[in-house]
Amino acid sequence: METLRVLFFTGALVLLSVAAMAQTSNWDIDPMHSTAQFTVRHMGISNVQGDFTKVTGSGTLNEKDITQSQVQATIDVSTVDTRVADRDKDLKSPNFFDVEKYPTMEFKSTKIVKNGDKLQVTGDLTLHGTTKSVTLDVDGPTPETKDPWGNTRRGLSGTTTINRQDFGLKWNNRLGTGEAVVGDIVKIQIDVELVKKK
Repeated sequence: METLRVLFFTGALVLLSVAAMAQTSNWDIDPMHSTAQFTVRHMGISNVQGDFTKVTGSGTLNEKDITQSQVQATIDVSTVDTRVADRDKDLKSPNFFDVEKYPTMEFKSTKIVKNGDKLQVTGDLTLHGTTKSVTLDVDGPTPETKDPWGNTRRGLSGTTTINRQDFGLKWNNRLGTGEAVVGDIVKIQIDVELVKKK
């Protein structure tokens, strides 16, 4: 009888484990179809936009309870592109990102909350050697779709706002009016395609 109980308990654990695995799926960020954009105020009169063109990472999606999912992303800061070579050079310098010392920024989710049709994804953002908690408003993930090569794909996009001073990006000059040459508030948007691991 004791042996039957052990077998039953073991079988139940196996079934629960299989069921849990069936509810989750693993995904990689496709860097060829993923970008991160930022917008910052210039002299208080216009917005300057830029891109980071190399985004990598992975995620685990829980199909039954999306709030139990996890995601992490890494951005190659040296790929910053504002379409102005001199400005990009300055952004890569110790004045701003200091890419020689801090070549990447990273985001790792710590909490996911459903907010209507959207998600709020909170996580640790590490930038310029400083880690702070930030929350992204996320659209997605989209339904699964097959690409022409048989890969399963999904997409999502997220937005957040940070104060660059919080991450040690403190360089600035001020105009005669007192207005900052570079604003402190930075709007961030990340758009990624996810490819399901086989």
